[in-house]
Amino acid sequence: MKKYFVIGNPIDHSLSPKLHNYWFKENKIDAVYDKKKIYEKDLQFIISEIKEKKISGINVTVPFKKAVIPYLDKLSPDAEQTQSVNTIILNNDTLVGHNTDVSGFTQAIKNLNFNIEDKKIFILGAGGVVYSIIYALNKMNVSKIIVSNRTKQKAEDLKSQFGIINVLDWGNIPKFDMIINATSLGLKNEVINLNFSNIGDNKLFYDVIYNPSETNFLKEGKKLGNRSENGKLMFVYQASESFKLWHGVEPKINAKTLRLLEND
Repeated sequence: MKKYFVIGNPIDHSLSPKLHNYWFKENKIDAVYDKKKIYEKDLQFIISEIKEKKISGINVTVPFKKAVIPYLDKLSPDAEQTQSVNTIILNNDTLVGHNTDVSGFTQAIKNLNFNIEDKKIFILGAGGVVYSIIYALNKMNVSKIIVSNRTKQKAEDLKSQFGIINVLDWGNIPKFDMIINATSLGLKNEVINLNFSNIGDNKLFYDVIYNPSETNFLKEGKKLGNRSENGKLMFVYQASESFKLWHGVEPKINAKTLRLLEND
């Protein structure tokens, strides 16, 4: 039986095992998928277990999407461009890091029927997934990307890689059409202490977090008369891409798949 893991810290919130194990059953694949909380010092050992074929593949979540790169032999084009890896596979004894967050985010936004072209996007956070989101937004021809992070230097690091973004001090709110919470604030029902009362309505509040399904950030956006969406579809689409890479099979994504992730 093949073994797969998602690694991260924190990891309790991850619904990846529920989704992948469901798809294993649907596609009659003899495998099991579990989650593993690790620390940075554990990375080399767990990735070596893929090389030794004790583990067949790994998904990577916060905060290790960049930290895993030195232990890999090769990166896919998206992973290379973003310097962010969320899927690891052994291909002919070569450890390859892929980034399925880019396609996952792109597909999720397309599904919202929200025309993102020429829109101003405000991103909260500067962690691993933000590199993928900025890369995807650029390809979708947005007009402006503004990033604000509690540690400003991390946002400046993003600017040095991408150039085209604007960095704003934490606490300031610019004019925007869409705001993305890419911080971990909300995983434990925390409140993002920012004042959105003067932004107007008809904005899109998007949270990368999908569990809980409605963070305080999304509740605030809705209360102010804006559209709010969580990261569930992005999560499902990036998982589907990982599944295809590992098994050569495209899993079904339908209402049953999405219901599987509710009420957690």
